[in-house]
Amino acid sequence: MARRTDIESDRLDDAARAGWLYYIAGNTQDEIARKLGVSRQTAQRLVSLAVSEKLIKVRLDHPIGRCIELSERLKQAYAIGFCEVVPADPESTSETVGVAQAAAAELERYLVSRHPVIVAMGTGRMLRAMAEQVSPMDCPQHKVVSLVGNIAPDGSASQFDVVSRVGDRVKAPHYPMPLPVIANTVHEKSLLLAQKTLRNVIELAHQADVTFVGIGTVDESAALLRDGFVRPDEVRALVRGGAVGEIVGWAFDAEGRLIEGLTNDRVLSVPLEQPVTRQVIGLGMAIPRFQAIRGALRGKLINGLITNERMAGLLLSD
Repeated sequence: MARRTDIESDRLDDAARAGWLYYIAGNTQDEIARKLGVSRQTAQRLVSLAVSEKLIKVRLDHPIGRCIELSERLKQAYAIGFCEVVPADPESTSETVGVAQAAAAELERYLVSRHPVIVAMGTGRMLRAMAEQVSPMDCPQHKVVSLVGNIAPDGSASQFDVVSRVGDRVKAPHYPMPLPVIANTVHEKSLLLAQKTLRNVIELAHQADVTFVGIGTVDESAALLRDGFVRPDEVRALVRGGAVGEIVGWAFDAEGRLIEGLTNDRVLSVPLEQPVTRQVIGLGMAIPRFQAIRGALRGKLINGLITNERMAGLLLSD
């Protein structure tokens, strides 16, 4: 016979999952009932229980047992110090839901410190979604610094300028990099990086107490290609060179080794530390990013991960 505490724990797990599907993933109670294999009335009660037990605020505030187990296994498998796994909605097409909220909560844990903290950030859709979830604060004691340029290929300000969004939201001094992601030539790169103001930003980034980065793919669907930072022939050359992923423009292979030459010779982003010694948290959940996320973990380009249970399962099945 199951112990009463086990039954109660399972019911809270179900309530937390139902609450996540309703408040974060945006499912209806009918959809929740179908996904959990329960009646609509039961789904409604589970959502109500999530609220009454204070498992739900705006973000999930209850550690689902399976997610805890997966995060612990990932920490052991890849020798990382931090990992958070959030539930996965099997029918959702979103590439950010759940992970962006969890990342915002982790960022806020640093920002509530009264002692000065330097936060470094990459760019991209996941980090922009994270920035939109950060609660307004008053943090003049902290610094938010960019790892990557905020200039789009056409010279306009990038829509994925995360540092300015976060800095404005939490009223903290922020340090963008007024550069494109990749220079046109190696000579242009050396000229741009010689600017004194940029050297200050790069030095701040190297001192960061915590860094948040997205993990991108290197293929025909790559964000660098979609956003016009690289050409199709450059992507094909990277693929031939073994590239599977990129972090702030730096391409790496399946083992996390940085690609020699090619676009990496012209990347203007802050150089990646390998292996990382400070806290660097990678964010990613989309299945096409599996090889990139695994490579970043294998190569010690990140030592922290926020993902969902579906990606966690893939990373552990290897």
